[in-house]
Amino acid sequence: MTDLEERFKIAEEEMKKNSFLNNKGLGNETGYYIFDYPAEQELFVRERIDFIVKKYNRTGSERQIVVFDLYDIIIKLLEDKGFLNKNFDFEKSKGLDRVSKAIGNTLRLTSTDNLVIKYINDNAPENSIIFITGVGKIYPIIRAHSILNNLHPVSDDIPIVMFYPGKFTGQELILFNEIKDDNYYRAFRLA
Repeated sequence: MTDLEERFKIAEEEMKKNSFLNNKGLGNETGYYIFDYPAEQELFVRERIDFIVKKYNRTGSERQIVVFDLYDIIIKLLEDKGFLNKNFDFEKSKGLDRVSKAIGNTLRLTSTDNLVIKYINDNAPENSIIFITGVGKIYPIIRAHSILNNLHPVSDDIPIVMFYPGKFTGQELILFNEIKDDNYYRAFRLA
């Protein structure tokens, strides 16, 4: 059994605990959890997430797991606004940095009415567990700490697990074990 397989088993046990389900950390703060993993294990992690979702989302389950892939959300929002193909053209002519800024502005990623957060909020049923994926796929458009910082209105009673392709030390996020994100102190490392 690999270390990652063992960590998934531990994570599943943690997810069954009342402290997790009631979404309260050690100091009674909102429970955000980060499951970090080596980016080269992305395909294994995706398969394992699918397995866990199928296992828990049975009829009669107390909590349903809802997966929000940040990449899929952004694609949907851009399609709904009719901007997806325009962004492809804009990237060809202006480059990734400029299109990232344009997408950020379009989706209001730095404002209080962030459309990605609104999408998650509007689609997260009560008594669910939220899995956030796609962190690596959406870089550099969205940074993990900005999602976590803005999810507080959504998550008062819904546990959130972010699957993070990199390293979380308990204080700092390092995407792909190479790109330092802003520090983030409010999350717990899951397993």
